Amino acid sequence: MKQSAQTIQIQKMAVFGLLALLCLCMGCVKEQKELHPITIISPPGFPAMEQSVSELNITSEGVALGRRLFYDKQLSADVSTSCGTCHEQRAAFGTFEHDRSHGVFNSHTLRNAPPLFNLLWQKNYHWDGAYRTLHEEAAQPLTGTIEMGMRFDQIKSYLENDASYREGFKKVFGTWFIRPELITRAISQFTATFISANSKYDRVKQGREQFDNFEQSGYQLFQSKCATCHPEPLFTDQSYRNIGLTVDPSLNDLGRFRITGDRTDSLKFKVPSLRNVAATSNYMHDGRFATIQQCIRHYRYGVQSSSTVDPSVSNGITLTDTEEYNLIQFLKCLTDSSFLNDKRLARPN
Repeated sequence: MKQSAQTIQIQKMAVFGLLALLCLCMGCVKEQKELHPITIISPPGFPAMEQSVSELNITSEGVALGRRLFYDKQLSADVSTSCGTCHEQRAAFGTFEHDRSHGVFNSHTLRNAPPLFNLLWQKNYHWDGAYRTLHEEAAQPLTGTIEMGMRFDQIKSYLENDASYREGFKKVFGTWFIRPELITRAISQFTATFISANSKYDRVKQGREQFDNFEQSGYQLFQSKCATCHPEPLFTDQSYRNIGLTVDPSLNDLGRFRITGDRTDSLKFKVPSLRNVAATSNYMHDGRFATIQQCIRHYRYGVQSSSTVDPSVSNGITLTDTEEYNLIQFLKCLTDSSFLNDKRLARPN
């Protein structure tokens, strides 16, 4: 039976289409082979990771793309703010010596930006635990009206108009179409590499250094007075607690209650890690304390009673001035200078 010319033409087009699709797929496979996977190694003594590394699919190319996005002020509504504006490396990727973060158009955020490190070992993110994954955590500041103030369609338009960004997304994700989840995936790959585990404390634990007498005394005090909420090696139990801070009436921030609606969560905030604490001033969820000493003195003298205040601090924590000094000397041993100065995490040139 003879086929019509039209039928033959349709078959040819189908074959050419199939060949083109195969070439495209082979190209994608080839491009994926050119990527360089990064293996995240858990530091000695760390518990199992809470986040799935396999889902992040971390590559050096993805990290480089995420790094560029993290520091790009063009991703904000008034081109004044990037992720790195509020999360500064010198402050362990927290806000440096400032109470609450500034957002676009001279806005002031509700809280002090929490430091970003060891994120793969966290169960939830932000002071109230509103976000479960790194993707969710990365998306919120980009679109927050008092943070970076953008819509994803605006961000997408900007990125697609930049040839180097287009090439970057194509190389990392194998597509020209820059979708919102790809943006947050790239940023998440970068922030997942924020690992801090090389402080003096860590080197002492590994037998490479020793505490001096003040630090050793402070460590013993820490173990007896603070470790319930700040257990080693992460120096947080990731719980939410009311530590007896007075409520700022101008903010009226009720913490975890805003997320759960459970009255027993009123005034509870996530217990922060004390790693790098000497570098992360200001302190507490609203940055009300400028020094570590002010924080300790809150526990010594300033705990305010309420129905949800944590029993472990309801009667204050008894310390002498000498013990306070020694405790601070130990806390300084939690500073990871190599992390604070790691050029691989700095703003790209």
